[in-house]
Amino acid sequence: MSYFFENWPTVSYDVKKNNKPTELINITLRFKIAELLRTRSAVIYEYNVPDGMRPDAAAYNYYGDATLDWLLILVNTYIDPLFEWPMDDRTFETFIRKKYGSSSTAMQQVHHYEIKLRDSSVTFDGIFVPEKSLTVDKSTYDGYDPTMRTTVDNYTYELRLNEKRKIVKVVDKRFASELVSTYERLIRDLNL
Repeated sequence: MSYFFENWPTVSYDVKKNNKPTELINITLRFKIAELLRTRSAVIYEYNVPDGMRPDAAAYNYYGDATLDWLLILVNTYIDPLFEWPMDDRTFETFIRKKYGSSSTAMQQVHHYEIKLRDSSVTFDGIFVPEKSLTVDKSTYDGYDPTMRTTVDNYTYELRLNEKRKIVKVVDKRFASELVSTYERLIRDLNL
């Protein structure tokens, strides 16, 4: 992500409130760039991030340029890519231990209750239709047939979130160079 901030304007800010301002990167520019991405016509695809792949490696894999990791971060509207990017298995287990004490503790704690609305299936023309569930309160959960309800523990909940993060949005390669050029022009104009 170092390329992303390379030419950004700075702002003086008294971080420690000691009348000694520090030069900081003006991160509010991020919102102008995000708006630029929203207003441009671009085709966006889903990209499945392999386990353990960092944003720069994913950018290299998809765009052939590791410095375009910032484009992945912006398109996916990540505020904190360190925690919003999918975790590899080892990082996930460390995260679980820090948050819940251990994997087994996380597996023993109820996060929420679900009832199954439909089973997964495949249509006559081969389209996969995923299972659909609904989060409910405990009393609603208790009123359903045991075959139609599921208790979701903290470990499973966190694992599902991490699995969802593995599917990221990418801007079609044909539009990436135009977005980079527009981004560079915006930075240049702001630094004048």
